[in-house]
Amino acid sequence: MEPAKEPRGAEPGAAEAAGGQRQTHGFQAEVRELLKLMIHSLYSHREIFLRELISNASDACDRLRFAAIGNSALLGEDAELGIRIDADPTAGTVTITDNGIGMTREEAITNLGTIARSGTAEFFRGLSGDEQKASQLIGQFGVGFYSAFIVAERVEVRSRKAGEPPTAGVRWESAADGDFTVESVTLPARGTAVTLHLKADAREFADPFRLRGLIRRYSDHIGFPVRMRKEGEASLEYEVVNQAKALWTLPRTEITDEEYRQFYQYVAHDFTDPLAWSHNKVEGKREYISLLYVPGRAPFDLWQREGARGLKLYVRRVFIMDDAEQFLPLYLRFIKGVVDSSDLPLNVSRELLQQDAEVEAIRSGLTKRVLDLLARLAREEPDKYAVFWKEFGAALKEGIAQDHANQPALLPLLRFASTFNNEDTPTVSLADYLTRMKPGQERIYYVIAESVAAARGSPAIERLRERGIEVLLLADRIDEWVMGHVESYEGKRFKDATRGELELGGLESDADRKQHDAELKESKGLLKRMKDALGERVSEVRVSERLKESPAVLVLGEHDLSEQMRRILAAAGQKAPESKPVLEVNVAHPLVKYLEERPETGEFAELAQLLYDQAALAEGTPLANPPEYVQRLNRLLVRLAAPQAAT
Repeated sequence: MEPAKEPRGAEPGAAEAAGGQRQTHGFQAEVRELLKLMIHSLYSHREIFLRELISNASDACDRLRFAAIGNSALLGEDAELGIRIDADPTAGTVTITDNGIGMTREEAITNLGTIARSGTAEFFRGLSGDEQKASQLIGQFGVGFYSAFIVAERVEVRSRKAGEPPTAGVRWESAADGDFTVESVTLPARGTAVTLHLKADAREFADPFRLRGLIRRYSDHIGFPVRMRKEGEASLEYEVVNQAKALWTLPRTEITDEEYRQFYQYVAHDFTDPLAWSHNKVEGKREYISLLYVPGRAPFDLWQREGARGLKLYVRRVFIMDDAEQFLPLYLRFIKGVVDSSDLPLNVSRELLQQDAEVEAIRSGLTKRVLDLLARLAREEPDKYAVFWKEFGAALKEGIAQDHANQPALLPLLRFASTFNNEDTPTVSLADYLTRMKPGQERIYYVIAESVAAARGSPAIERLRERGIEVLLLADRIDEWVMGHVESYEGKRFKDATRGELELGGLESDADRKQHDAELKESKGLLKRMKDALGERVSEVRVSERLKESPAVLVLGEHDLSEQMRRILAAAGQKAPESKPVLEVNVAHPLVKYLEERPETGEFAELAQLLYDQAALAEGTPLANPPEYVQRLNRLLVRLAAPQAAT
């Protein structure tokens, strides 16, 4: 334990009114709603308030240490930064004090009265459901301070900004009733003190023994000492409760798995455990330490442009910034953790990070580290990797298009639904697929649709399924874009089963080719008649090598845009280039044979159009005129029913 030295901070008992500048303000509407939900709905994991307030105090100390690099006078005589916690069981109060950067009056109004960060609506949707899930969201939205009201009926904040005179202190107070008051006060020391007047059912948190246990559990590896009074009623001395040493700086052999998990919960503001982590120290040409975590669940803002992402950046143990996104590519935006460099300058900014060669080298190393970690997770703990893929697979796929250099490492990490799937094997890897390829098969076949069910039922893969050839089923919105950037895996080219020729190669026997040639020869007249009837809707009508059960299917050219991609471009206000599909027909199907027997009348053209519309619907293409399709189908049904009625 350390001696009684402690941070003075903004002493709660040392304030004097300064000029009577007391004002009452209304909370931002979102804050009022947030406080209402916290007070009336959040009862699980109530102790998160302490983790969040200590985290805020640590951030305040970090920011002062960074500011003091350029202005050492900000530290003054109180150069040792730290956090102090005082509990009064009799009064039912807990006070968290730091001697960090502090706040001005204006900053207190802004920081404590509004939620400036985006994503507030998503936060409320999360809070309105499961309480445990709700508690996990606190902190991710920059609203950790408001967790104080889970246990407090009234909260007082006293703060003085570093470098400001004693008379520049501010006192902020609220009972979470929709308003807060602010007044100027005189404070002898810089920093912030947050005093919680606990609710009757939360008095347990005024017990020093209880607080010590929570500090060791949630804040043991805060980089600043957290002090409390030594045990014993008469003691006025303080002692350090936590380790007060950044966990990532310790040797791996000295850190337990439980400590790694606790540090993740602190870094990620998450009560769940991470799926995996990687802790490494790089020495030599460049020196840095990284501690990277794979979360167990996707954050609310994974798909938001303005969502928080990136790592906590330290330079020689000095905190520089949160969410330093320059150290990992966008497709790994879900990774949490810390990077501590010995080579970057302390005055580094986000703009400088984007241009620094050292950052690019660290980024490359960390990216490889994450991909190696995921590969190990997939190999050694497939059940955990299945959880990862469900939560983050769509984001990881982006790397195929964004990071061509790492494609060889990314492709084995991909997982797919396939025609081989069953309940015991929900997804397959490309390595699995290769082990089941048929003799003579040279292509990895896949199909893209709006859903896995639609892909599984696609007419374009009927013949492949009949032959027992496995087909990958893709249904994410980004799949077409992703697959356009990948050519092969282990020497086997990818082939979209809905485009161009099916390229069966060695899978097609001489008998298959002879049968196809015979069907083509016998159906030349029918194909021409159908092309004439459909006109400019199609580029060609041909005998299908894909179909087994369906009468017709639309096939795109190798480089044509799918209907799904066309809709995406249209939604973005972009015009897609014109293209015409090929209509392939199953000449052995009864409907096609019936069509072939029809004379050159309006009925033939109507039936040909009906087959085209059905093929478009099966592909997922919306019809240009649905009522016309229904009327056409009804006329056909009436004609088919007429002979039966006559008998």
